[in-house]
Amino acid sequence: MCAAVLDVPTLETLVSAAVAAPSIHNTQPWRIRLDPDTVTWEIRAAAERGLRHVDPTGRALHLSVGCAVLNLRVAVAHFGWEPVTRLLPRPDEPDLLAVVRLSGSPTASSTPHLYDMLWRRRSSRFPFSDRPLPTAVLTELVEAAHAEGAVLSRPEPARTDLLLRLTGEAEHRNTADPDRAMESRRWVHEPNSAALGMPPETLGPQDSREQIPMRDFGAHRHPAVLPSRPFEKRPSITVLSTTHDRRTDWLRAGQALERVLLVATAHGVRASMLHQALEWPDLREQLVQTSGEQRLHAQMVLRLGYGPEGPHSPRRTAQQTLAEGSLSVPG
Repeated sequence: MCAAVLDVPTLETLVSAAVAAPSIHNTQPWRIRLDPDTVTWEIRAAAERGLRHVDPTGRALHLSVGCAVLNLRVAVAHFGWEPVTRLLPRPDEPDLLAVVRLSGSPTASSTPHLYDMLWRRRSSRFPFSDRPLPTAVLTELVEAAHAEGAVLSRPEPARTDLLLRLTGEAEHRNTADPDRAMESRRWVHEPNSAALGMPPETLGPQDSREQIPMRDFGAHRHPAVLPSRPFEKRPSITVLSTTHDRRTDWLRAGQALERVLLVATAHGVRASMLHQALEWPDLREQLVQTSGEQRLHAQMVLRLGYGPEGPHSPRRTAQQTLAEGSLSVPG
């Protein structure tokens, strides 16, 4: 394939699709550029948008980039090419997390519904109804995770209660830790020219029953500032895990997470991410499960259900993203 096939509108659509992905605190911690000679997209970590206190190992950053990689793959397939993906392709360039090369002749996409969903997907931090998820939908979500090399499990009620208690403990620690609280507050602001962070309207209320620990980005619980509403009595909680816990596994988990979220969106299922317990090593260790002789390392806790669609979080434009990646647009 020659670079001239990628006209500017298509190029910008591909970038917009990638940056529509979710990221921790909406930090959008990626840089994206096209190598026009090989028609290969490079996705690099934007370390300055990492969370030094909340995510000191960069695991959540890798998950965020993995989500963007999945969206880019879906968009490339939508335009008819095969996305050939390599993770951590150059050991001497540790910030280069993935490359996606366009290969083959244009063909019809096998997953057109996912492309439509990536523009509609939203995180929802609002109360859900008590309507249970159908078994068929849960099975499809499990298959979506499996397709990307991850495991999506739905814990038994007692295990769910434990997960929520660990999440609550982590949230308490986060709000009590001045460095983490300040870091979270730094990403709550009105949209600016860079379109990063969390606008206040996206944050949602706290659970008045104090059963589901929603993240308090402002690190306060003053009722006049942070609204409180009753959430669902029995939340539907799932855990996304991998059998190993390396950087490549984090990137695969991000791709699995986004595929699960897109399939959920296609079924009208809302999702919010309960990441707090994963931010403390001792609490994350308690999330480890076993499958036969394998340890399953938790990468994300998801709350799923039916309820209001979450507000749109701002994204950097394709032009901003391309400029940051120092792209030479093919002519």
